[in-house]
Formats: sequence, structure tokens, C-alpha cells
Amino acid sequence: MPDIAAAFRLDRPGFCLDVDLGLPGRGVSALFGPSGSGKTTLLRCIAGLERPPRGRLVFKGEIWQNGTNGLPPHRRPLGYVFQEASLFPHLTVLGNLRYGQKRSAEARPEGLEQAIELLAIGHLLTRQPATLSGGERQRVAIARALAVGPRMLLMDEPLAALDLPRKREILPYLERLRDQLDIPILYVSHAPDEVARLADHIVVLDAGRVVASGPLSETLARLDLPIRLGEDIGVVLEATVGAIDAEWRLARVDFVDGGLWTRDRGLPAGQRVRLRVLARDVSLAVGETGNSSIQNSLDGVVDSLGDDEHPGLLLVRVAIGKSYLIARLTRRSAAQLGIAVGQPVKAQIKSVALME
Repeated sequence: MPDIAAAFRLDRPGFCLDVDLGLPGRGVSALFGPSGSGKTTLLRCIAGLERPPRGRLVFKGEIWQNGTNGLPPHRRPLGYVFQEASLFPHLTVLGNLRYGQKRSAEARPEGLEQAIELLAIGHLLTRQPATLSGGERQRVAIARALAVGPRMLLMDEPLAALDLPRKREILPYLERLRDQLDIPILYVSHAPDEVARLADHIVVLDAGRVVASGPLSETLARLDLPIRLGEDIGVVLEATVGAIDAEWRLARVDFVDGGLWTRDRGLPAGQRVRLRVLARDVSLAVGETGNSSIQNSLDGVVDSLGDDEHPGLLLVRVAIGKSYLIARLTRRSAAQLGIAVGQPVKAQIKSVALME
């Protein structure tokens, strides 16, 4: 039994949301998909802002909705963060934080203190919203949602209204929430970089239906239903900064049963990071490879084969111990190399995206 069981059917002219899924009770579950796929509608159903006649929501054994019967939005112990911060302009930052607290039976004084600390807004408490930057306003909005003592946090594209520098500013705070809060975070996004960096679990929606759902690393490595985060298929690996080569300004990042060299970004040894390796950046070789400018070469075994969108291309999943990489080859290259399931290969990685 999943910690969160959500099943909703909502019919609208030209659109139907029809989902039945289970979600974990901790970490970030990303609701990902193109515009109009039903991400925000699903979030609003979970919040009780939409009341479909056919709906059921169970949170850790508690029934929050069963058909048309269910808790109204104000009685669901959750926090909601919208695209726009929507702070009260006449209240200070602290006034905004306390406003929601007064109206929540779940709120505790220590919850407000924790929210202020997690979002690092202690120096902003006496400021008015008009004097804050876009990133600061959104951090206050997130803190306000946390201050009510939610058992679940819903975030609807919280970075969509921010420019790239402000997004980079706020992402580390979202990672802190993921790592330190013992509540589930449902995070709506169509931004591949946000999903790859933040999500533990991914739900892929298209036209109101769930296309795929599962742990991020496992789901992205599927070939039966290749999931694209942006322009290409690829995998995300949990890793740790290992050795530092100061002479060549490189750092080795180690994952389960493998390691890759990348540019040294000044991160200390032992720091946890995520790696994103795209299929287009992985080539395969059989036998000895000789001298090559590609420094990252890993021994692996072909695990499975899958069709690509283009009929002349083939997707190859390679097992590196317990981890996986995906390579995209032309079918001619695969035939020339004799690529088959169970075959030992050298996986050569041309580029690695390091997500701090």
C-alpha cells in the first residue's frame, strides 16, 4: 500500500484527467509533462480545490476524499506554493508568515522557526514584500506554506516566474527541503533540469493520463517507454565527489559500481551530487578501444534494447554493475558491432552534466 493513493477522474470539454497512482510519503515526487497534460489539475484535486465526482485520496491510511465526500481544502493539512508568491503587500515578511499560521490547527511555533531557518530568510522578517527580489519573495512564500505545519507540501511550478539567476539562487533551498523535511513534496514542473536535480520519484503525465510513475533513476532508465527530460533520453545517477586531480582541474564522481571524471567545480570530496548522462553522449565499443580523447570508459554489459523515435536508431541500455547508462546508436553501427543482450561492451561517456 503506497503512502499516498490518489485516483481521480475529472471530465472537462476537450480534456479528461484520469489517474490512479501511488506516491511515496517522503522526498520530492515530480509531476512532469507538457503544458496541458493535467499536472496542475491533479495537484488541485489533491488539494481539494477541484472536486471530481469520481475521486479518492488516501494519505497514510487516512481517507481525505472518497467520491464526492471528503475534507474541504482548509481542513487538508497541506501547504500550497503557487507560481506567484502572492504575499500580502501591507504586511511585513513576518506578518505574512504568521497570517497563515493563525488559521492552521497544525501550526506550531517551532514550525515557523524551522521554515525561517530552512529558507534562510531571518534577515528579511521586517521587510515589506515590495522591497524583496523575486527569489526572496518566493522563498518567503515557501516558508509561509511550511509555517502552517503541513503533512504534505504542494508546489505548482514555483520557479516558473523567476529568471535563470533567481532559479539558480533558490534551487539549493529546495534541495534542503527535500533532504531535511520528513514530508512528501509534490512538485509540478515541465523544466527538465529542475526534475533531474530535485526529484526522487517522477510521474509523467500526457493528455490527462499517467504515462509512467516510479523512482526517478529507474524510470528514466526504462527502454520500454523512453522518458525524455527535455531534448534527449538519459539517466540520472546519485553520486559522491571522490578524488580531485588538482593538476588537470578534474574531479572524479563515484556512483554505485562506477566513477566518471568531470570538470572540478570546487566541490569538496564526499559531497553528494547528481549526474545526468544523456544517451547522445554515450558511445559503445567492443574489444580494445586504443587511444581516445574520451577519458571516461566503463566496462559494462548490454542489458536490453529498445526502439528510438527514428527508425534508423536503436537505444541500448548498458548495466554498469547495478547502475545503468543508455546509449543511442544507429542500427547499422549496432549490427556492425554485433550488439546483443548479454554482450560485454565499453561504454564511453563524452560528457557529464553535474548537478550540485
